[in-house]
Amino acid sequence: MEAGESTKVGLLEKRGGSSLVKDFGSESKLLWKIAGPAIFTYICQYSLGTLSTTFAGQVGELELAAVSVGNSVIAGLAFGVMLGMGSALETLCGQAFGAGQLSMLGIYMQRSWVILLITSLILLPLYIFAPQILLLFGESPDISRGAGKFALWAIPQLFAFTLNFPISKFLQAQRKLMSMAWIAAGVLVLHALLSWLAILKLEWGVVGAAVTLNISWWLIVILQFIYIVVTKSDGAWTGFSMLAFHDLFSFVKLSVASAVMLCLEFWYLMIIVVIAGHLDNPVVPVDAISICMNINGWIAMISFGFNAAISVRVSNELGAGNAIAAKFSVVVVSITSMLIAVVCMTIIIATRDIFPYLFTNSEAVAKETTRLSILLALTVLLNGLQPVLSGVAVGAGWQGIVAYINIGCYYIIGLPLGIILGFVFDFGSMGIWGGMVGGIVLQTLILIVITSTRNWNKESQVFKNRRVNVWGGSVASVQESN
Repeated sequence: MEAGESTKVGLLEKRGGSSLVKDFGSESKLLWKIAGPAIFTYICQYSLGTLSTTFAGQVGELELAAVSVGNSVIAGLAFGVMLGMGSALETLCGQAFGAGQLSMLGIYMQRSWVILLITSLILLPLYIFAPQILLLFGESPDISRGAGKFALWAIPQLFAFTLNFPISKFLQAQRKLMSMAWIAAGVLVLHALLSWLAILKLEWGVVGAAVTLNISWWLIVILQFIYIVVTKSDGAWTGFSMLAFHDLFSFVKLSVASAVMLCLEFWYLMIIVVIAGHLDNPVVPVDAISICMNINGWIAMISFGFNAAISVRVSNELGAGNAIAAKFSVVVVSITSMLIAVVCMTIIIATRDIFPYLFTNSEAVAKETTRLSILLALTVLLNGLQPVLSGVAVGAGWQGIVAYINIGCYYIIGLPLGIILGFVFDFGSMGIWGGMVGGIVLQTLILIVITSTRNWNKESQVFKNRRVNVWGGSVASVQESN
């Protein structure tokens, strides 16, 4: 954090309403410094899998389906778990950085490595027994075998996730996102060349897709770690330490809460596609929902960038004891993200008869996609605020609370509502997606109430105690006392 930034924003309450516009501009500038590179990084990393799938589609329909299912379902499940477990660092590293305890960031990162390595070993059977698992869920034998082959060759990617997410959160907490963005951009260019070579030129097909993804994700890990070691991250990296194995239990609890919170959101969208596959004549609705999900995924990268930005800002300011600055940051990022969401929603509605043909030549699929575009536009609007509020929850350490909210809103309300509307009332894909939207609306309203009614001064002191006595363990206690 640049010197004086927290203090400058923290003085907001003393400066009066006349400086509101200036304060908004200052906070917006801070947020864009984080959100801009984060959005670019997420888009580049999201594009790795998309490029592999695209090249596989040039080989044949079976290869396209195998890579698609292997990458989105098998690797996607692991990605969600590892991302969720790693997001605990957003809370801990962000607050430690805000409190000036830089050396704890490296310890926290190493603890996360230990926990995620154990998690990856637990997830390993998902890759090994992928064909049997996919067959169990009704996937065709040919696609299951192809996706299983992809999954076996993609096992190194699983262990790249183990190291990558803690490293990313470590750098994110220090606002070193430009380095991540440059690395992601360079790897994406190389990935495109390797994919062309392995999948098309050498005709490795599904295996080539897995191998190139392995190489690309490991390159990201290696280059980011070299950057950390060379720069020392301004004192945040002091080398490997046995302290990484201390006080793991409390760290595990926060990691599990983070994983549950994010996975419940991440898997929710995947389940919608699976449910649509049980409709009568499912090809058209599944294709239409998949197109809409792809568009939603691209736009969601913008929201994820703001999610990262608000998580960093809230955790930094609460760690530094600046409750007013944390609260003001929430207001600024919410307004900014919602304005962008309104623009995206307007574009979707205006082009609803055009954009489907960018993905399909089928009139039936295009017509169904156009029909779903209103719900897509509403989802994009909601995603302008919902990820921001989730980012506030991560930065503030409310993962456990939000996990319960997600279970209730998504799986007790949203999914059953979608099934009833889609199958009982025969609304088809519109009903299934409508249930999802209902769950997101309810979750967003609850998070708005929680965020707006919190006593932020009290939260700042509570998080200081938690960081020292619960999350940080004995090491943080010693540093805090110093």
